[in-house]
Amino acid sequence: MKILKFGGTSVGSVEALRNVKSIIEKEFNKDKPLIVVCSALSGITNALLSASQKALIQNDFSEILKAAEEKHYQIISELLPRTAQNPLLMMVKVSFNEIEDVLFSVKNLGELSDRIKDRLLSYGEQMSSKIVSAFLQSEGFPAVFQDSRKLIATDSHFGNANVDSKKTNENLKNWKLENQIYVVTGFIAKDKNDETTTLGRGGSDYTAAILGSGLKADEIQIWTDVDGFLTADPRLVKNAFSQSELSYQEAMEMSYFGAKVIYPPTMIPAIESQIPIYIKNTFKPENPGTLIHQKSEITKGLIKGIVSIEKTCLINITGNGMIGMKGFSGRLFNALAKYEVNVILITQASSEHSISFVVAFDDEKKAKTAIYEEFDFEINSNKIDEPQFDNELSILSVVGENMKKTRGISGKFFSALGKNGINIIAIAQGSSELNISAVIERNELSKALNVVHDSLLLSPVKTFNVMFAGTGNIGKELFRQLEREQRNLEENHQIKINVVGITNSREMKIFDNPESDFDLNNNFNTNLQKSDLKEFINSISSKNLPNLVFVDNTSSEDVVAEYSLLFNNNISIVTCNKKGNSSSYEQYSKFKRLAKKNNVSFLYETNVGAGLPIIKTLNDLWISGDEILKIEAILSGTISYIFNNYVGDNTFAEVVRTAQELGYTEPDPRDDLNGMDFSRKMLILGREIGLPLEMSNVNIKDFLPEACLKAESIPAFYEELEKHEPYFSSFKNEAENSGRKLRLIGVLEDGKINIEVQIVDANHPFFGLSGSDNIISFTTSRYKNTPLVVKGPGAGAEVTAAGVFADLVRVTAQ
Repeated sequence: MKILKFGGTSVGSVEALRNVKSIIEKEFNKDKPLIVVCSALSGITNALLSASQKALIQNDFSEILKAAEEKHYQIISELLPRTAQNPLLMMVKVSFNEIEDVLFSVKNLGELSDRIKDRLLSYGEQMSSKIVSAFLQSEGFPAVFQDSRKLIATDSHFGNANVDSKKTNENLKNWKLENQIYVVTGFIAKDKNDETTTLGRGGSDYTAAILGSGLKADEIQIWTDVDGFLTADPRLVKNAFSQSELSYQEAMEMSYFGAKVIYPPTMIPAIESQIPIYIKNTFKPENPGTLIHQKSEITKGLIKGIVSIEKTCLINITGNGMIGMKGFSGRLFNALAKYEVNVILITQASSEHSISFVVAFDDEKKAKTAIYEEFDFEINSNKIDEPQFDNELSILSVVGENMKKTRGISGKFFSALGKNGINIIAIAQGSSELNISAVIERNELSKALNVVHDSLLLSPVKTFNVMFAGTGNIGKELFRQLEREQRNLEENHQIKINVVGITNSREMKIFDNPESDFDLNNNFNTNLQKSDLKEFINSISSKNLPNLVFVDNTSSEDVVAEYSLLFNNNISIVTCNKKGNSSSYEQYSKFKRLAKKNNVSFLYETNVGAGLPIIKTLNDLWISGDEILKIEAILSGTISYIFNNYVGDNTFAEVVRTAQELGYTEPDPRDDLNGMDFSRKMLILGREIGLPLEMSNVNIKDFLPEACLKAESIPAFYEELEKHEPYFSSFKNEAENSGRKLRLIGVLEDGKINIEVQIVDANHPFFGLSGSDNIISFTTSRYKNTPLVVKGPGAGAEVTAAGVFADLVRVTAQ
């Protein structure tokens, strides 16, 4: 025998009810009875509650009732043949007349008891079950209506009645079942006085489980509007997906902590009788859904799900008088129980100086009354401090049996939150190791859910939200590379890059829905705002997005000025902008310190060698304890190109102009030729090995004549180059006549940096450098006789963008 329960959305429309019929047709075995439990049509229970509240305060409730009645009429008229409609239409009319009579009594008396409320709400299930039964009959099924009040007995705790298991099982044992379909009302029961009671919101699930246990059913199917238990709330976590299996304990934990898939008490009868429960989607019946049974499968994920309670109140009671006070906790929780306050989470310091607990948001007032009533003397005599109430909090919980005896789960959980700047206010973990809960600020809940979902291996793809500054050559090339590699990142590396904002010195754009709004081919030309970098950062930060990264593709000091703001908002930075790390040593140290303090990444490989792994190689040597004796480098791809092509009949001005046309130089080539860019790179290398160097410590011998450097414009600069061709050709001729080559080389040795033009012979490791390549040689204690050399392209937007891209991917790995 099977028990099938259909929730409100499953019976809330004509389309849904036709799906229900198809499901029942598949599940019905003519040799066995089939039990179908129905909730009220979607929205009807809430409508009846709303109408009762209006009646209580003397307001008109007729429009609410009219809309609810019309919904039933519409479904009946569209679903059933005309010959079967009249009895049902009359049934609905009589039901709403009775509902109206009850509500007028509420309005006249100004009283709405839980008993009256249960009676009102029972009409929803009665009407829907009769409609489903009649529909199945009209389709040729042997279906009959069954009122669950004749089967399930409870006490008189109206609103959330306790089941009298002995009497209920006796009723079920005496129920003479035939091989037909019984459409049973969910949610409702009756007490010993034949008064209608309800089993609590979500009680239709509970009805199915009670019937399943008492009738020794083979399985219970809960049909709803989701694909089973999801790993997180899909409204908050887009990467959430359904779990194929859960244990009873996992399902109970997830339901209790906010997963609205199944009513938590449902599990109790199922556990007692070891009946498997299937959670399935009425609108996607082919989906396997989730199986809940004794022991779930072992999965790759460390946890099965992340659940949350959005609105809670943390209550903190402290005081020296609590230390050693016997029975304090008993008094506290008895007082709360007296006012029917449910405690969700408890944590207490071993010093006994404080106790903190969380209650539902709606229970705050009752909890406050209970505490002040019970501890009035202690509070007034200052033995206990004034209790603190914080109702702007949420609870985030990770659940899974795989957590048992698995080391490091808590560390991963708390580290994921901390790295994204999410403050943990209170924590709790039971000895069963099935659940770890954290209390956090409510406005950070969405962000917290996403980062934990990603970090604990639940998400098949880890999402990073990236904002970009700079839309010049490097920025545009980076977007092209990102477009080209997006699928590869997702499919082979499980990384998704969401572009959440783009800005340049003039305009900016923030994407509200990055996945659909951003188009890499057409990303920055509509709905633009005037650029305001601080506003850009603050606006995106306020969205509380997880795994935020800022990519700086500019050479702007204004952008560098906001790095501290980014770090303090727990945003990682990837930059090709050298000005941040080559300004004062104090600023360089501050950025490193802030990145470490806020546990975020600060990557700038392209500051030195475009796409070459120079900083990474140097750091690996330095961290592993190798002693750096000497660094020799050519770190200007621009100057490499110029010197490599300044041969034969070419003039120096012609080679520089060609380099500019190829995009190898800055807009003003003097920014490359004056050696300042090279100086910044050598300065950064020195700082990376712990030397507190300033730019004044870099000794550079100018290669360009002063007249070239001080030319009033770029055209005037080229004129000066032509005038000074004899000066430049003297270097060229000297090199060519002796079979040597011109090189601008930086040397870091004995804590000093020198940069100058040298003429090197074939024995020098930099002699064979070609094109716009960079080269660097590390002489260390380990690489003393044969220096470690890194060589490759050192100029151009493509290689620099590739280096930025590589750093961005490194952030995802960290």
